[in-house]
Amino acid sequence: QLQLVESGGGLVQPGGSLRLSCAASGFTLEYYAIGWFRQAPGKEREGISCINRSDGSTYYADSVKGRFTISRDNAKGTVYLQMNNLEPDDTAVYYCAARSRWFSTCVLSTGEYRTWGQGTQVTVSS
Repeated sequence: QLQLVESGGGLVQPGGSLRLSCAASGFTLEYYAIGWFRQAPGKEREGISCINRSDGSTYYADSVKGRFTISRDNAKGTVYLQMNNLEPDDTAVYYCAARSRWFSTCVLSTGEYRTWGQGTQVTVSS
């Protein structure tokens, strides 16, 4: 069974940093385009960053551009989301997801991903 597991969430003060990890179980992560999404209370899930399978190109939502960095370590089968200069509006449950192996490129649309992790809570508060 294909599974993704996120880790690294927690409570951080405004201006702080966290690094989220997304690891795969049951499949090889390097063969998939991966996206990071988040969902705040009362809001729809939104795509914030993604990384292509093949060329490693990365994409960001305007809300996180310049503060978040996505990367992948294929040897470890893990995709990371480094989050710097966190703001209270970044408070949400963060999810990683894998797109179908048919696609080498990623997109920031939730409907394009078929395998999701369970999420990890990120709370930014003083």
